[in-house]
Amino acid sequence: MPKNVLVTGADGFIGSHLVEHLIDAGHRVRAFVFYNSFDSRGWLDHVAPALRDALDVVAGDIRDPHGVKQAMRGCDVVMHLAALIGIPYSYSAPDNYVDTNVGGTLNVLQAARELGVQRVIHTSTSEVYGTAQSVPIDEGHRLHPQSPYAATKAAADLLALSFHASFATPVVVLRPFNTYGPRQSARAVIPSIITQIASNARRINLGSLHPTRDFCFVSDTARAFAAAADAPGVEGETINLATGEEISIGDTAMLIAELMNARIDIATEARRVRPEASEVERLCGRNDKARRLLGWAPEFAGREGLRKGLGKTIAWFGDPSNLARYRPGSYAL
Repeated sequence: MPKNVLVTGADGFIGSHLVEHLIDAGHRVRAFVFYNSFDSRGWLDHVAPALRDALDVVAGDIRDPHGVKQAMRGCDVVMHLAALIGIPYSYSAPDNYVDTNVGGTLNVLQAARELGVQRVIHTSTSEVYGTAQSVPIDEGHRLHPQSPYAATKAAADLLALSFHASFATPVVVLRPFNTYGPRQSARAVIPSIITQIASNARRINLGSLHPTRDFCFVSDTARAFAAAADAPGVEGETINLATGEEISIGDTAMLIAELMNARIDIATEARRVRPEASEVERLCGRNDKARRLLGWAPEFAGREGLRKGLGKTIAWFGDPSNLARYRPGSYAL
């Protein structure tokens, strides 16, 4: 059934794809975007005009409880994606991450409780697990955040679940692993590799090459959020969104180079390397719970699925108008 859905962080990478998916599915979407004096709506400024026209856009700040509550009025479901997500920046500005990721989540939860929202879908991250102690990582794996960013996300997750336990707030925690695809910031490794190669660089600067990641294509992530809006009996649950496959950063770079028909040399640049104890060495998630509770499975799974998703991502960055929005080679915090 069509729902009135508020998406916080709708102007971001995953948020903009989720908004597109929800509108295509027939939902009425209110997009909560970060206020700025340029009236920029982030990536929503670049979606199809018909989709933009279907949106109810509200500009505000997730740290403002009054603005959050006002944006939430009349909504059945809240999909909370607004967050600070850059790990390197969290080393120098942890206060901002606490204010945004923890305080912002509290604002969402308080407003949802007071307004009687039917469901709150809270966005977590695989970074809260830290380096895998067992593989594949299931939802019972210990939480061991290794960066200020991950620590604030873990705190926000637990706060959300505490509202379900304490007040029966209908919260679901979705825990995406490493989402990638068109529009992603070059702070993430896949866009960083693609933009450097697309700008004709053959010496590619990266951080550590040996850690492994479980890459999930953005359309798969968006489908899971939409499924969580309707799935029965998932309140109070934490659910991984993962493919169950892992690949090292170095091998990812070589695969991208192959798909782009480029010969590259990879250099480890010191400023891109996380502090040793902060590096998450291995991530590979188990998705049985998502399959069981959401009826969800990744369409871009396995090595062939990764090649397909990377191909779509490379094609998007291959459009000169899209590539022009990036600074290839620059290190973005």
